[in-house]
Amino acid sequence: MPPAPLPIPMPVIRVALDVPLHRQFDYLAPDAQPDDVGRRVRAPFGRGTRIGVITAVLGADEEGDLPLDKLKAAEILRDDVPPLPPDWFRLTEFCSSYYQAPIGEVMLAALPVGLRRTDPPKARAVKAKVKVEAPQVAPELTPGQAEAVAAVLAAGVGTAPRFAPFLLYGITGSGKTEVYLRLVEAALAGGHQALLLVPEINLTPQLEERVRRRFPGVGLVSLHSELTEAARTRHWKAAFKGEARIVLGTRLSIFTPLPDLGLIVVDEEHDPSFKQQDGMRYSARDVAVFRAWQRGVPIVLGSATPSLETWANATGEGIPRRYTLLTLVDRANAAASLPPVRLLDTRREKLQDGLSAALLAALQVRLERGEQSLVFLNRRGYAPVLACPSCGWISRCRRCAANLVLHLADRRLRCHHCGFENGIPRACPSCGNQDIHPFGRGTQRLETTLQERFPEARILRVDRDSAKSRKQWEALAEKIHAGEADILVGTQMLAKGHDFPRLTLVGVTGADAALFAADWRAPERLFAQLMQVGGRAGRAELPGEVLIQTEHPEHPLYGALQQHDFAAFAASQLEERRSAGFPPYSYQVMLRAEAPEMGPALEYLAQARALGADLNGNGPVLLYDPVPMRMARRANLERAQLLAESTSRPALQAFLAEWRPLLEGIKAPSRLRWHLEVDPLEF
Repeated sequence: MPPAPLPIPMPVIRVALDVPLHRQFDYLAPDAQPDDVGRRVRAPFGRGTRIGVITAVLGADEEGDLPLDKLKAAEILRDDVPPLPPDWFRLTEFCSSYYQAPIGEVMLAALPVGLRRTDPPKARAVKAKVKVEAPQVAPELTPGQAEAVAAVLAAGVGTAPRFAPFLLYGITGSGKTEVYLRLVEAALAGGHQALLLVPEINLTPQLEERVRRRFPGVGLVSLHSELTEAARTRHWKAAFKGEARIVLGTRLSIFTPLPDLGLIVVDEEHDPSFKQQDGMRYSARDVAVFRAWQRGVPIVLGSATPSLETWANATGEGIPRRYTLLTLVDRANAAASLPPVRLLDTRREKLQDGLSAALLAALQVRLERGEQSLVFLNRRGYAPVLACPSCGWISRCRRCAANLVLHLADRRLRCHHCGFENGIPRACPSCGNQDIHPFGRGTQRLETTLQERFPEARILRVDRDSAKSRKQWEALAEKIHAGEADILVGTQMLAKGHDFPRLTLVGVTGADAALFAADWRAPERLFAQLMQVGGRAGRAELPGEVLIQTEHPEHPLYGALQQHDFAAFAASQLEERRSAGFPPYSYQVMLRAEAPEMGPALEYLAQARALGADLNGNGPVLLYDPVPMRMARRANLERAQLLAESTSRPALQAFLAEWRPLLEGIKAPSRLRWHLEVDPLEF
């Protein structure tokens, strides 16, 4: 028996709290011991009580922030949750430093809500559920899959792991998931845990079921926002205690403490959903790479359309090669092939309710064959706007610089940015004209059009309105797999990660708008979206086809899409970015400010720029002028931004470390809010 730890002469603990301050707080804790670092505490703060994390137990020769008689007492929670481990501290400290977020906000946000409550409900001790089903036989690997598995296994998966980052670039239907499962199998055999990250909740049910069937009897937990608070807490604890050997989750799962971590997989690594858009604005994919390096384990980033930053890291196009590129160029099902892509020139054709004659004819053919079709339109609602042809009134959101979208199914006008909604007016609010019309098309209107065109067909719409929860999505997916839908109408929810064997036709409408968007990332997103949604067709024995309606059939993006040539598209885009000095050939941070009026927001940013210019001098950081954001008003707040850029990541980080304290010292109106976003995706 080791001797009991000696009592600490000065019973003071240092605590990280979830407050927007870049500091920690000292409290008295008479029963504190050195090994309490990493435990949670219940601490008084202001007029209330908060949960915090102990980051240090101060010794007799260490000075606290305040004299002992000025400190309040905190209660150390010694429950069934072990102290958070040192590697978790290093991970959260890295994120706090890199993303310029208060350490308390980072640490507490990384914990389940159930562990952040000051009066949590009594938890019952429940181990990770182990669902035992019939040793699903693993399919035979294709040569490409076998090479990919062997390359990652050589990095010590299941034996003596080492940090080795891989990009698994595989065409749609090439069997990337099977590669993941073989690597998970090796990690489990070596006594390690595996962490699989997916971008969205609706991708987890299908993958979770497949993992369960492959590894019956193995502890598996999922972590995502659709879980109840109690379930998420139980799953997190099971992972932390090592009871769960496979953890499958969305972006916040990257912070789950895993004692035996041996492998990280990030599926659909290009997906923007891996970027948190509030609080600490982190990229779960990038944090995953750091965590793999920190823990010394292999990481596999998988995608049919990798982000251009990841592609450059794997090919060395203009930057040092940091990742090993693994490629899958054939579909896993030998009977399946990539679907041909045909461009439907709509410049000289009068569309029938937004659909071309060729697309309508192709839909009819699939109906006659008993096959499924998908008509893709990445715009939900009935129509983007309601308009008056008499006076020009349109349904604008009174809180945002955006239009209210017409949702005819529940007879509402709804803002997709702030959530504001209204009923549909009987007449024009401006001139009284009763003949107001929907303008443009959304998925609801497309659904109605197809029902009228094909009355015998079973039409199923899949978007954020029809699948608001995981249960709703699972019910829709079950209907599709059961053959209870003939034509699917969907948004990007259907673009990736789904395998519908009888789906042979994908028709794309409304894609042209993204070709000339102001956002320089728009072409990358559009190509990925179209490549992914097109890849839903012909994934089994039945051949597939993709039809894209466009007024710009000569556009090079569509040309690369027809050739299924991601590499050529990526090379051209990276060359454009290199010429313009955009990432990955530079590093960026965005300072954003919002206020009830635009003036104070721009004034704050102007002061911030002046302070930054004095700090930087002729240094390596370029500060742009403050400008209103593209959506200048949202939720009754005017929004502006200032971009800082450098060709050196360390130089930009060093600049931010000095600039942020200066930003906190700027006197600003009480209702003005600002934040820094490192590596921004939205402009």
